Amino acid sequence: MVGFKATDVPPTATVKFLGAGTAACIADLITFPLDTAKVRLQIQGERQGPVRAAASTQYRGVLGTILTMVRTEGPRSLYSGLVAGLQRQMSFASVRIGLYDSVKQFYTKGSEHASIGSRLLAGSTTGALAVAVAQPTDVVKVRFQAQAQAGSGRRYQSTVDAYKTIAREEGFRGLWKGTSPNVARNAIVNCAELVTYDLIKDALLKANLMTDDLPCHFTSAFGAGFCTTVIASPVDVVKTRYMNSALGQYSSAGHCALTMLQKEGPRAFYKGFMPS
Repeated sequence: MVGFKATDVPPTATVKFLGAGTAACIADLITFPLDTAKVRLQIQGERQGPVRAAASTQYRGVLGTILTMVRTEGPRSLYSGLVAGLQRQMSFASVRIGLYDSVKQFYTKGSEHASIGSRLLAGSTTGALAVAVAQPTDVVKVRFQAQAQAGSGRRYQSTVDAYKTIAREEGFRGLWKGTSPNVARNAIVNCAELVTYDLIKDALLKANLMTDDLPCHFTSAFGAGFCTTVIASPVDVVKTRYMNSALGQYSSAGHCALTMLQKEGPRAFYKGFMPS
């Protein structure tokens, strides 16, 4: 392009989409066992009726959960649902991250200086759009992660079988089960991460504990991730349980949350906190 160096050419929307999706897939390959451990801990203790899944196995802590799964189901169980997980990342991250700059510019009317309100609005918008697109892949991923790989606990034989079975038994609405708590979770995560990141970084700089460089950014991001998990964990647990539930087990996400509170107490909303 005339007038631009190779490094100055702005990336196209296609490059942003593919870049975001590919990066998310690479991250998923590394962190997927932790995500699986999180799901197993989140559904533990739930009275699932016909959906036995892995409920008969007791898990304790992140490492204990991973070791128990490897011992009872084999190492491959840690990556159960990976195909759906990669499909989710390609569709979810591509929309959420790939469209973020464009949506932010829309809200700021092209201004280079975006306020925190514009960032929150753009993040929530792209997050909601991403959930709407990727929800079926998330439902299948969670159900594979929740099901035992040994014995009679298997609900689905393959990723394609899962999509077909859910659509046949629960209708196409079943593939979008848990959309509302998933949208709420993503809105909370986007808002909490941005706000707490800025607050922590400003506090570190004002106290002269760090300078505005990579260690400061890393520390701020780590703190933001922790604070976000504290805030978003209850919605995340409800989302996981509701998406994994059998047809008719819960009438709504609110009913799922109320049942958890009544039968397992407030601590149930923080199951799977450490792997999160």
